[in-house]
Amino acid sequence: MEDIAAFVAVAQHESFTRAAEQLGTSKSNVGKAVQRLEERLGTRLLQRTTRAVRLTEDGETYLEAALAALEGLSEAEIALAARREEPVGRVRIDVPSGFGRLLFPTFAAMRAQHPRVALELSLSDRQSDPVAEGWDIVVRIGALPGGGEMTVRKLCDLRVGLYASPAYLERRGPPAASKDLWSHEAIVFRAASGRLRPWTLLEAGHGAELSPRANLILADGRAMVDAAIAGLGIAQIFDRVAQPHVAAGELRRVLPEADVEGPPVHALIPLGRRMPPKTRVVLEHLVEFFRLPLHT
Repeated sequence: MEDIAAFVAVAQHESFTRAAEQLGTSKSNVGKAVQRLEERLGTRLLQRTTRAVRLTEDGETYLEAALAALEGLSEAEIALAARREEPVGRVRIDVPSGFGRLLFPTFAAMRAQHPRVALELSLSDRQSDPVAEGWDIVVRIGALPGGGEMTVRKLCDLRVGLYASPAYLERRGPPAASKDLWSHEAIVFRAASGRLRPWTLLEAGHGAELSPRANLILADGRAMVDAAIAGLGIAQIFDRVAQPHVAAGELRRVLPEADVEGPPVHALIPLGRRMPPKTRVVLEHLVEFFRLPLHT
């Protein structure tokens, strides 16, 4: 390729000296490159005189082919560069179970815009290891892991409130105050540590923990929502998870004045030299989704 480039430069400039200047090398190196090419082809490509350099008939034929080949290679390089910038490939995402189902309806629009991006989703409430398990994006609620192996992007802040189905509230009656919760059926979440997660309620302007008597214990966030919709009791749920079900009439807020600020939500991306375009478009999709205001 270097020999062909040297020949093309000489033919276009009709000078070994100017070709060497263009290529950033010496006149001697250019001359040797053209000589090697001629020996390989078994023909003279250039007619050299003391005054000028001219193409032979074979040289004219070879120059035309060389220019077409170089143009094709240039177009291929541009196409490959564009492909590197185009979002293509599979993106593996680990999302809390309650959030995953909220995202499903939004992915159709994203894939319509980026049809060559495929998704692999894990819907789980366990604390996965983004690096060891090979996730491209992990959506995590609450405390972040230590260390500097991750790029972190904040998605939103949550609020936490109590919710129950209309059927349950009609059967048992809605609680009028926090103290009334003791007489109600509670759906409680068991964390990965094995600890039952207490409810946090706002009372007199301050957050207070309440450990209700649980009639149903679950370790899956989505299952808690399903249980509340089924009328099995009152559950404390993140506002963004509960809101679509409130809008659909499947859940009602209980003691809304007791809602408290919840944990933040972050997207974690393993550090690398450069974030692939496929990962970037999915990350930006998540950012846009979590920026949407809740309709209350």
